[in-house]
Amino acid sequence: MPDVKKEQEQSQPLVSVIMPAYNSGEFIAASIRSVLDQDYTNWELLIVNDCSTDNTRGVIKSFITDPRIQLLDNRHNLGGAGSRNRAIEHARGRFIAFLDSDDLWSTDKLSKQIGFMLSNAIAFSFSGYSTMTEAGAVKESIQVPEKISFSQLLKHNYIGCLTAVYDAEQLGKVYMPLVRKRQDFALWLEILKQIDFAYGLPANLGFYRIRTGSLSANKKDAFTYYWRVLRDVGECGFFSAAYNISWYMFIVFLKKKMTGVYHKFFIG
Repeated sequence: MPDVKKEQEQSQPLVSVIMPAYNSGEFIAASIRSVLDQDYTNWELLIVNDCSTDNTRGVIKSFITDPRIQLLDNRHNLGGAGSRNRAIEHARGRFIAFLDSDDLWSTDKLSKQIGFMLSNAIAFSFSGYSTMTEAGAVKESIQVPEKISFSQLLKHNYIGCLTAVYDAEQLGKVYMPLVRKRQDFALWLEILKQIDFAYGLPANLGFYRIRTGSLSANKKDAFTYYWRVLRDVGECGFFSAAYNISWYMFIVFLKKKMTGVYHKFFIG
C-alpha cells in the first residue's frame, strides 16, 4: 500500500503560517478563512494572541476545531516582532510564511509560491499583492521586481510581509529583530545577509489592508525607524545610511507620484 501521507509531504512540504494578533477581532476571521481556503492543504497556522482586549481570542477559538490551527497566548504584550518570533519558535514546517491578522491571501497563494520555490531551489521569495481599504475595497496592485539583493533592499523595502516565505531547511529559522516598526524589513535584511537574492513571483497573491491609525499607516516616524534599521540591522555607517535613506525617499516619491516611472526603472 502506498504511504499517502509521505507522498503528500514530499509533494507538499509543511508550511508554517505565522500570524500575530492584537485587537483584530473585526478582521481576523477573514484572514483565517483565507488560509483555510488555500488549495495547498499541508500547512499549520500559528496564531499568537498578544494580550488582546477585544474579542480576538474568542474569534480565534471558534476556528481551532481544525487541528492545523494553533492558538498561542502571550502572558505579556510582546509586540509584532516578539509575537512572530514566538510562533517561529513553535513552527514545524519547512517553509515559514507570514500573514497578519487583517490581511488576506488568494486561494492559490501557497500552491503557486511554494511550487515556484521548489522548482527553482529558492530560499526566500515574495510576490505581488493588492492594497485594500479598511472596509475591504481593493485599491491598487503592487508589482514586484524579479529579484532583490541586500544592497537594493537597503534603498527600499519591496517585500510585502504578507507575501514573504523563506525555506527554513536552507536557511534555518531566522527570527525578527526586536524593533517596534520595520521589523519585517529588518528580517528580510537578516535573511539577505545569508543569500544573494530574494526572488519575486510576478503574481498578485494577497490583499494588504490599510487601517486608519495603524502603525503602518502612521508615517510620522517612519523615517526614524527606517534609519534605525539601516544602522542597526543593515550595519550602515552614517554616510551609507544617509545615502540609502535618500534613495528610499526618492523611490517612495516616484512610487506614489510617478508610478509609471517607478515601474519602468525599479520593477522592470
